[in-house]
Amino acid sequence: QETLQRIVSTLASKKDEIHNFIDMLNHTITNVQVNASNAISELDEEFDGLYSILDEMKGSMANTIQQEEARKIQALQDQLSQCSNALESSEELLELAAQSLDIKDPAEFLKVENIEQIVTMASAFRISLKPKVSDSMTHMMVDFALERHMLQAVKFLPVPKAPEIDLAACLIADNCITVSWRMPEEDSRIDHFVLEYRKTNFDGIPRVKDEQQWELIDYIKTTEYTLSGLKFDTKYMSFRVQACNKAVAGEYSDPVTLETKAFVFSLDSTSSHLNLKVEDTYVEWDPTGGKGQEKTKGKENKSRSGAPSPKRTSMSTRSSVRGSRDHFTGESYTVLGDTAVESGQHYWEVRAQKDCKSYSVGVTYRNLGKFDQLGKTSSSWCIHVNNWLQTTFSAKHNNKTKTLDIPVPDRIGVYCDFDGGQLTFYNANSKELLYTFRTKFTQPLLPGFMIWCGGLTVSTGLQVPSAVKTLQKSENGLSGSTSSLNNIA
Repeated sequence: QETLQRIVSTLASKKDEIHNFIDMLNHTITNVQVNASNAISELDEEFDGLYSILDEMKGSMANTIQQEEARKIQALQDQLSQCSNALESSEELLELAAQSLDIKDPAEFLKVENIEQIVTMASAFRISLKPKVSDSMTHMMVDFALERHMLQAVKFLPVPKAPEIDLAACLIADNCITVSWRMPEEDSRIDHFVLEYRKTNFDGIPRVKDEQQWELIDYIKTTEYTLSGLKFDTKYMSFRVQACNKAVAGEYSDPVTLETKAFVFSLDSTSSHLNLKVEDTYVEWDPTGGKGQEKTKGKENKSRSGAPSPKRTSMSTRSSVRGSRDHFTGESYTVLGDTAVESGQHYWEVRAQKDCKSYSVGVTYRNLGKFDQLGKTSSSWCIHVNNWLQTTFSAKHNNKTKTLDIPVPDRIGVYCDFDGGQLTFYNANSKELLYTFRTKFTQPLLPGFMIWCGGLTVSTGLQVPSAVKTLQKSENGLSGSTSSLNNIA
């Protein structure tokens, strides 16, 4: 009985599925009829437009023939009028000459003045007896053999072929990606292209599991497109392109994956001074003892908006939570990044609040003591801004200070070349060089930030800007901003 009940239940379910499928088929039939009717209407519109163009061309060309006809007839009528006048004049002269010849008396004949000259100058002797224009109109004929062949070849629009992404022409720089592609063969009927992209941590063929949705950019009229203002919080981005004509979209190109890894880190609240409020990429000095500080502890990678930060596998090793380590204390209002730099070239930016009284930006080894301040130990390097009473701008390392006689930018870029032993600071807006430390880094580096009476916002996931790469190639540009501080390890 239970078996029969299951069979009945399955049959009833199958019955419902068939009913739904029948409804879907009927709906599809209706859609086919509607879409076919729409296609016929669009076909009528296209042919009506073609007829209109042909009628307009026919009227224009017929008008040209009529103008040529009128021109020729006018020329022939003018010539006909001249001939009629010459004929009438000739008849009068003939009559006058005949009368003169009838005079028998030589004395009377001599009285007729210049009769010979008058007859000689008759217009009949000067007029052309050849028509000025031809009666032929063959030069106004047309031959539509080529156009007729083209019209006979008119078919429904073909599906465009899949474009091919040109990896050699793709460019990644300045937090932008320029994607370039080409068609496998010329197709003048392409109306636009569609570009889709998504971030991923996988190289090669995209995985289905845990993949983000494709982001779409439509109606691209050229064969390249630049995505700007990106945050490279994953290692790769996948791209694909399809071509579209007026009627249909073609197949997508084979997806390509571009490497876009960049240094991504958050502020480590477990390392911060208790007078600091720390969120994912923001730190603020709080004289009341960091109320709200504890709310951020234990929550992994929470942003200021409350949304989780994307999962990432950095080229650097994330520093472990140092539960056995005390917070920074005393006047060391410091917080560190949660990801260490162990190799490679990396870049991040820092913006301070306008009313910030004092802050430092730099890097440090993990051994920075809880009372230590950035730049006052042999294992930390920074630039320091002091807006208390008067503004000072300086580079600090090993408790030595180098005053920087340049304006303080509102946004500072930090470039760290671990393998090359270089830490350089830039005006992030103009990419003007601020200061460079040179040394041999012997331990992993953590980004470090000190803040007093104000707040700092950190921007990570940035590519090394092309302007910075250019400046790195100029040894003269670097040597002008280095000093003996750089040689102190």
